[in-house]
Amino acid sequence: MKSVRQQKAIRLLGINLKNLREAKGFTQKDLAFATDLEISQISRIERGVINTSIAHIIKISDALELSHKVLLDFNLEE
Repeated sequence: MKSVRQQKAIRLLGINLKNLREAKGFTQKDLAFATDLEISQISRIERGVINTSIAHIIKISDALELSHKVLLDFNLEE
């Protein structure tokens, strides 16, 4: 069972991913193609439904031409 803190982090990662993806002009379909992930998986990550792997974080950040640190830059303490 995920703690409240873990659930919040997963949700914040998804929000951050969506904002960064849109700022780069990518659709979910574009990002899925660039990362070899399913569109539904991108959607679930963005909605905070699933806890994605570090490997996927790196694929996504590479596709968006961002440091993985940027993707993980959200304030969990708020």
